[in-house]
Amino acid sequence: MARRWWTLPLFLVSALAPSFSLAGPAFENTAIVRTIELGGSLVHVSTTYAVKALEPGQTTYQIALSKAERAKTSWLEAKVKARLHLSSSARMSPGVAEYLLSISLPKALAVNGTLNLVLETMQTHATRPFPEQAAQNEPQLLKYETDLFTISPYTTLVQRTKIKSIAPNVISYTTPHDVDSFVRDGSVTRSGGTITYGPYHDIQTDTDFVAKHQQSVSVHYSFDYPVIEVETLHRTAEISHWGSNLNIEDKAHLHNAGPTLKGHFSRLEYQSQNFQRKQAPHILSDFTLHLPPGVTNAYFYDQNGNVSTSHLRTAPSVAKGSKAVQYSVLQLRPRYPVLGGWNYSYTIGFDTPLQDSVSYDAKDGVYMVGVPVMTPIPGTVVNDAEVKIILPEGATNVKFVSPFPEISNSMSTHISYLDTVGRPAVTFTYKNLTYKHTDNIYVSYQVPLSAHLKKVLSVSAAFFSLFAFAFMARRVNLNLHKK
Repeated sequence: MARRWWTLPLFLVSALAPSFSLAGPAFENTAIVRTIELGGSLVHVSTTYAVKALEPGQTTYQIALSKAERAKTSWLEAKVKARLHLSSSARMSPGVAEYLLSISLPKALAVNGTLNLVLETMQTHATRPFPEQAAQNEPQLLKYETDLFTISPYTTLVQRTKIKSIAPNVISYTTPHDVDSFVRDGSVTRSGGTITYGPYHDIQTDTDFVAKHQQSVSVHYSFDYPVIEVETLHRTAEISHWGSNLNIEDKAHLHNAGPTLKGHFSRLEYQSQNFQRKQAPHILSDFTLHLPPGVTNAYFYDQNGNVSTSHLRTAPSVAKGSKAVQYSVLQLRPRYPVLGGWNYSYTIGFDTPLQDSVSYDAKDGVYMVGVPVMTPIPGTVVNDAEVKIILPEGATNVKFVSPFPEISNSMSTHISYLDTVGRPAVTFTYKNLTYKHTDNIYVSYQVPLSAHLKKVLSVSAAFFSLFAFAFMARRVNLNLHKK
């Protein structure tokens, strides 16, 4: 039976608790600065907490997440500023109330001791097209909403929120109301594509404050890149010891989540836009994937067959454990431009040398393979992913570890050509994956010598039986009468 390995994070050790009641007045936030970098399918949020201890020997700090933040957050990482090696990440599922994230500090703080904590999160499905429809030559406008105040179980002396758009074309933004008692200069300012809310002073922690003063703010902005989602991704990684090969195949169903097309698609207008290099931002015409070094036999096809509008630039293979300085670049151009609301299903696959991914412990006879969870398309979210790792026939003592919590995992048997009893396979399911989730799944297993020889012996026996049957059949006389 498969066993899982669990690793304890160095810095982020806990879970989420459903209220503020667990936190006491052990700390004070001298400042909170939240920076929101707007995108399409993904929004990156970085929050810095300037913390001061009010009681001696404090080792645990708690960060609050509202139910809206928790529902949108697919990845987070907590760290001490300028000490990145203490960071670790966790993945959350949707919730229904405020939650506390407990952080174990690297050392106990004395009274009036200070520390800067940074919480980075990646939000998915946090924006929406507004308006929901756009003509082929119209711009793409998105809307993002968030809470005005960063909630915390501790009193905050001053806090500010910066919302940054890639393009300076911000259509509109919300002006907060009933915040005069917290501001001294102005409640909101704009500089180019950056909207700054605050600074706000003396933010309290009680629920009455949140109920009375917390409010939603929104930014309506222009986004110059397609808003792409991969609705389903099925990755199959097959390990072959006889072929010394790792084959990876991805079957993806891609969706353009930007504003849906208003009216009919015009091929003439599309070609004219390409000629003038003024293509509408909500049209996906091509995308690029970074594949591992040393890939061979790459292929790309869709439901109609092979797609020849692709180009692969390979990088030389590197030894396992070495840091790759280059990637193989696969440029893909779908069979047709994918406009807002349109879908595109495709399959890509490639081979890599097995020695680049698998190591062997001769003392224990254990193989260790590392398989990437996915190959991300820049700026996209994968709504539902399934990763299936097929091991060699006869593999035993299978153990595995996922780089982050999965929705589920299971063991099964995969039967392919020239198999006798089938190959063990490990399947993982995930939700809301981003480019932050590209680490490796590690699987260890053992393959006895008898399993290595089983395929050879079974093929030899099959051919021997066939030749023996042919040899005997030629000597059987089926004539009714002798000549």
